[in-house]
This record gives sequence, structure tokens and C-alpha cells, in this order.
Amino acid sequence: MSELRDKIIKNSLELFSSNGYHGVSVNDIVQQCETSKGGFYHHFKSKDELLYVIHDTFILYVLNEANQAKKRYDRPMFQLEEMLRALVRVYDLYNEHIIVFNQEYKYLKQEYNELIKQKRDRYEEILKEVIEEGQQCGEIRQELPTTITSMSILGMVNWTYQWYKKDGPKTIDQIASTYIDIIFRGLLTTEALEEYQ
Repeated sequence: MSELRDKIIKNSLELFSSNGYHGVSVNDIVQQCETSKGGFYHHFKSKDELLYVIHDTFILYVLNEANQAKKRYDRPMFQLEEMLRALVRVYDLYNEHIIVFNQEYKYLKQEYNELIKQKRDRYEEILKEVIEEGQQCGEIRQELPTTITSMSILGMVNWTYQWYKKDGPKTIDQIASTYIDIIFRGLLTTEALEEYQ
């Protein structure tokens, strides 16, 4: 990734945070970055694509981490633990990206919304696969409906951006451990929970 591309993303995040997506023009971004319009359009087709890339940065991170967790561990409860840690960690690594995207995503064009939906759907599929495999091997309670369970996990963790502060009293890893404790006590079978602890 080029230095200018990084600079454009960083400065646009600051501008979008302060002025909103519609309150910022490509000219504003170019001036803030001390570059040319040519420099901007070399890296991004439009302001829309820039907003999409802001989202893509953090969704790709959690997708890659989920795939790595599946490869790294052969047991669903450890795959799930690793996925949850990465899903929470994203709010520390890409906090500004997530806040800006959640405030401004309604302005995205349909084509970018579709790409985002595909990646989010893929992440949800991986999460459901892990839960189903955990149910099959006796680590996760079989009576829990897979879709409701996965949506509950995502709903809980995805709200983190609303309250997380980097300088807060708990580190991101401590927050992740708290989530995992709450989720695992609801999900895991008695035997799996005893082994996990």
C-alpha cells in the first residue's frame, strides 16, 4: 500500500469525522493531504470508493483472522475464541474507520453496498459453520438455533464501537476476554466449559 494512499485514508477519516461524508469534497481531501486531484484519482475512483475502502480495511481483517482461526485450530471452541478476539480487537485497530463507516454508510452506492454485504455474509457463514461444528462434536449446546446464536454474538460485539475508548479502564484484550466469558457460559456444554476453564 502506498504512502499517499495511506495518507488519503487517514486524512479523509479525520475530515469525515469532523464534517460528515457530504460535508467533505475531494478538493478538501486533496488540500488536507497536500497532493493533487490526480494523486487522489490514481488511488480511488471516487469518494464513494474511498468510503468503501474504509469499510473493506476492517472487514478484510476479521475475515482473514476467521480463516486463520479455522486453519490454526481443529476444535470449534478454540476457533470461536480466536474469531471473537479478532472481532473485538478490530475496534481498537480500526476504531476511527468503524465509527466513520457506521455514520456514513447510508451514502454508499448500491454496487459498494453489495460488495460489503457479500463479505459480511461470508463472515457470518464462517461463524455459523464453527457453531454448527461445535454442536456436532458436543462442545456447543445443540438446542441453540445457529442463526439466532450467531446474530446474538455479532449484535453484542458490533455495539462495541459505541462505547469503546482506547484510553478507557480496560484494554481491548480484557474486553475480549469478558465477551468470551459471557458468550461461552451461554454456548458451551458443561463438559466443554470445564475443559476450557
